[in-house]
Amino acid sequence: MQTLILASSSPRRKELLENLQLTFEVSSSDVDESYNPENTPEEIVMELAQRKAQFVAEKHPAAFVIGSDTVVVANNQVLGKPNHEQEAMEMLKQLSGKTHAVYTGVSIFSPKKTIEFFEKTEVDFWELTDEEIRSYVNTGEPMDKAGAYGIQGFGRLLVKKINGDYFSVVGLPLSRTIRELQKLGYDLPF
Repeated sequence: MQTLILASSSPRRKELLENLQLTFEVSSSDVDESYNPENTPEEIVMELAQRKAQFVAEKHPAAFVIGSDTVVVANNQVLGKPNHEQEAMEMLKQLSGKTHAVYTGVSIFSPKKTIEFFEKTEVDFWELTDEEIRSYVNTGEPMDKAGAYGIQGFGRLLVKKINGDYFSVVGLPLSRTIRELQKLGYDLPF
């Protein structure tokens, strides 16, 4: 029987795979998530996704392991997870009324081969008032999210439109990930 492992503690990524009724394990990858700020967003998400997947794959060499990482880029600046509420408010002010990019990198290790890719999605935010930003930050939702928002939660109210893969913004480009798993020989239950 094939083993599928999600190398992430992200509840959002876990939920995306659960919605497909896939049988999988979760193995959090305790890796260094620092990166060279000179790298491009594509390089950053690919390197971090690869680190996460490799860390778990080394412990489970016969498994199919999915690692993923997401960053938000606004004004040529990578926005990670905010460290405190003030930083979350500053990030959201940067995104207000503008278009930003969300990059998600995926690294899939299989017993025979590795596939890596990234998706870029453009997200337009409504013009937000300070009161709207403060109310959103007070929900607590922004604190563990790249760019200080979650499109799948209350953050959906900040988004005017997207151009690209919605699930990539959530944290895992689901359709492409499944297609790449199939290329690697993973048997889907449907």
